[in-house]
Amino acid sequence: MKLSMSLSIHIPPLVCSSSTSDTLMTASNVKKKKHTTALCLEESKERITKMFNKVELSVSSYDTAWVAMVPSTANPHAPFFPQCLNWLLDNQHFDGSWGLPSRDPSFMNDALLSTFASVLALKKWGIGEDQINKGLQFINSNFASIKDENQQPPIGFDLLFPCLIQYGQNLGINFPISATSLEAIIHKRDTELRRGSQSNSKGWQAYLAYVSEGLQKSQDWEAVLKYQRKNGSLFNSPATTAAAFYQLKNADCLNYLQSVLEKFGNAVPTIYPLDIYARLCMVDNLERLGINHHFEEEIRSVLDETYRYWQQGVEDIFLDPTSCAMAFRILRLNGYDVSSDPFYQYSEDNFSDSLKGYLKDSGAILELYKASQVIVHPDESILVRQNAWTRHLLKQQSSHYQLYADKLHSYVDKEVNEALTFPFYANLERILNMRSMKHYNVEETRILKSSYRCENLANQEFLKLAAEDFNICQSIQKEELKELARWVTESKLDKLEFARQKLAYCYFSAAANLFVPELSDARISWAKNGVLTTVVDDFYDVGSTEEEQLNLIQLMEEWVVDIDSACYSENVKIIFCALRSTIQEIGERSVKWQGRNVEGSIIKIWLSLIRSMFKEANWLKTKAVPTLDEYMQNAYVSFALGPIVLPPLFLVGPKLSGEAVETQELHCLFETMSTYGRLLNDINTYERESAEGKLNALGLRLIHGNGAITTEDATKEMKVIIEDKRRELLRLVLKEKGSVVPRESKELFWKMIKVLHLFYLKDDGFTSLELHSTVNAVINEPVDLRELLRDASQKP
Repeated sequence: MKLSMSLSIHIPPLVCSSSTSDTLMTASNVKKKKHTTALCLEESKERITKMFNKVELSVSSYDTAWVAMVPSTANPHAPFFPQCLNWLLDNQHFDGSWGLPSRDPSFMNDALLSTFASVLALKKWGIGEDQINKGLQFINSNFASIKDENQQPPIGFDLLFPCLIQYGQNLGINFPISATSLEAIIHKRDTELRRGSQSNSKGWQAYLAYVSEGLQKSQDWEAVLKYQRKNGSLFNSPATTAAAFYQLKNADCLNYLQSVLEKFGNAVPTIYPLDIYARLCMVDNLERLGINHHFEEEIRSVLDETYRYWQQGVEDIFLDPTSCAMAFRILRLNGYDVSSDPFYQYSEDNFSDSLKGYLKDSGAILELYKASQVIVHPDESILVRQNAWTRHLLKQQSSHYQLYADKLHSYVDKEVNEALTFPFYANLERILNMRSMKHYNVEETRILKSSYRCENLANQEFLKLAAEDFNICQSIQKEELKELARWVTESKLDKLEFARQKLAYCYFSAAANLFVPELSDARISWAKNGVLTTVVDDFYDVGSTEEEQLNLIQLMEEWVVDIDSACYSENVKIIFCALRSTIQEIGERSVKWQGRNVEGSIIKIWLSLIRSMFKEANWLKTKAVPTLDEYMQNAYVSFALGPIVLPPLFLVGPKLSGEAVETQELHCLFETMSTYGRLLNDINTYERESAEGKLNALGLRLIHGNGAITTEDATKEMKVIIEDKRRELLRLVLKEKGSVVPRESKELFWKMIKVLHLFYLKDDGFTSLELHSTVNAVINEPVDLRELLRDASQKP
């Protein structure tokens, strides 16, 4: 009939101290620890807040070298940007290489490419002989890595590296490489050029334009300019833009290069600008780690700015599928009205014709897949198709679609696996937060034509704050669960032999969604009513006579009664007393949030539920076979989500007026959520409930189908309805214009959808043992930051 929370979790008993001095010492230590933790939290929050104001990018030796090679228009024997040449002289590493310091061993080819480009820049202008010789020694010592398949190759490496070799030969560099090795490198380049030219796709043409510096005079430079952006760059790449300026003397290219140097000084990054993407990644990471509630003002500022850019059609969003998909998903899920129309330019065929499509960028495909799930309108067929083809590509785990990702392979693999296993509507927030902490890459290095780092994308501060915040919230929740356990005992609910005792699961469903400390009242209400709906459901199912059932309804209707004389039995007395005290408690707490007591509204919610349960019990008793419509009109109420979800609406912050409580909007939210859950439950419990002779939506569909429909077809039919209901609920939750129900209140309905998916959908990857472990982890197991950092440092 309702949430089947069939496992229980052991609640550790309170440990009594052996002496007063021990107690005082423990209290003192706890106080010191809390003070230290609070300071750490504030320091991390302050550092993260500063990141919102500035996007930090590492500079690129490779791109700086190409800018340094540009000759002056006034004197072709002198560099146009001598400051870049000086930077190269001053920034060679001790081992003779150029590139990012403290590089990952799998980035050796990146170091070779950056070192070779830097050597050529110095050789071109006839300076830095010692640096040139040290660089060539590094290349010679590490040349074998070119054949290492475990290396993370820079984009275009097979075209760019041979180009550098030939350019170096033209400059008179005696490169220490055997003829056989050189032939193999040239052969690999020529093979790629032949394969690409045979297809002559738009994606191939975009790729050639992106690596134009590796083609030199063989490139059609005028054709390359069609990729020029409004900021004057080609692909936001300083290296490509520098090569184009050298060939064409294009004024817009020059303006771009000068603007980048003005910002970064004497060197350039491998991509610029990156601000929109980096700030969106910050928002995404903070949400995934569960610490976005600390930065609501900063996040709102980022989203407002991104929305303005979206409306203005800014290129840095719409010319990049990754940024476009991320902006769409985050904006839409945060209530901004954004159209899915831009994804027509990234349909399957169009994506394959783009640069990232040609590069088989699984990071871009992953973002497009995530965006495709956020469907809220019935006519968004573009997102339906996008979901199908991106999911198909992502499932090809061993395919070449993970060759070029703008992240390390191991992390992309994890993200892809999680996205395919856990759709966004199946992610309970605390479970997602734990998974994100476990897989978080604190030193994330990304790679394009050269590797780069950006602290806005990943750093230890995010993980530190997430771990500390999780543990603070969990410590509060442990105490709440102990209090709830005492409430169950004091209310004598554990004395009801017919009733399932599912406190841990009821509390988990609240704590996994409403985890911030300020929402304690909402958590308690959610959990207590979850326990009570389980008890009342069992009472009407198997634990009562008809007289007792009617007696409970009468008691709820009259409310103010003499309990000892009005209750038909001890079981009814226990249940009614627990209901009354809980409803009165919520009513009293609602005064703090609403400025009024909402006890009357909650009584109505409970009355509606027990009347629907009585009707269902009567159907079962009389062996009635209602129509499917009759069944559903009652069953969405008897599914028992009303008392769980509706009272917390008054306890999450915003004022909910009496008009809003009675509005059709709120009723639609409740009915849509409950219908979704009822059908999801009935599909998965059909066999068991049929054997028990219980009513079930799937069973009724088959009965009234008169043999014209199979179980399989009826199930498919209902899954379509379930999908429609989920999309409709998301639309109602995200709706801003004309909505009278506050967003914080509406989100409770969506949070319950995630609970239902976890508890009812059989193919969500959970066995009962795994679910038990997950519940225990959320409620009882603190996060160990040192272990997380250690694991992160040991990841490939």
